[in-house]
Amino acid sequence: MGFVLADREGWLSPSTTNAQPYSNTAILHTFENLRKAVNAGAADFFMWEYFTSKRYYDSQEIKQVGNIYTPWSSWKIVASTQLAGGDGSLDDRVEDLFRKLDQGIKHFTVSQEEAVQYISTELDYSEEDARAWIETVRFPKHTRGVSLDTVESCTRILRKAGVLAEGKGMSPATMINQQR
Repeated sequence: MGFVLADREGWLSPSTTNAQPYSNTAILHTFENLRKAVNAGAADFFMWEYFTSKRYYDSQEIKQVGNIYTPWSSWKIVASTQLAGGDGSLDDRVEDLFRKLDQGIKHFTVSQEEAVQYISTELDYSEEDARAWIETVRFPKHTRGVSLDTVESCTRILRKAGVLAEGKGMSPATMINQQR
């Protein structure tokens, strides 16, 4: 998302890409460390999910200075080519992961009150924020598969940022085990 922000703001260009943008980025590991670093002046800013951060905006520990939305859904499942065959087959462990994710999504969808209670007691959200977050969440019926547009969008920005080299590696279509 840092590269998406840089592209949106016009900070990504061939000259900055060759200069290795973000090469001086500090890895702070935890959300608590991120908050401490911006408040101490050791970091200029950080990017984090809105509702996870909201409690800290509300308490004025941190300030929200802007928003950037992902041009793709929040989560993608990526597996080694050793686990995902070119013929659409998947290692049993990956298939099991998809089954479990689909089960979890189904449970979440039909158990909204249980989800609110869990989120508001275990994940540092207020009940009001948990309910508001749930209103924003959309899950696919089945987690297996990805659209070609999504992979093309992601690889385009990573090429522009110099993370992926043009003409090297797999094409977006080849990266997809099952297309949506």
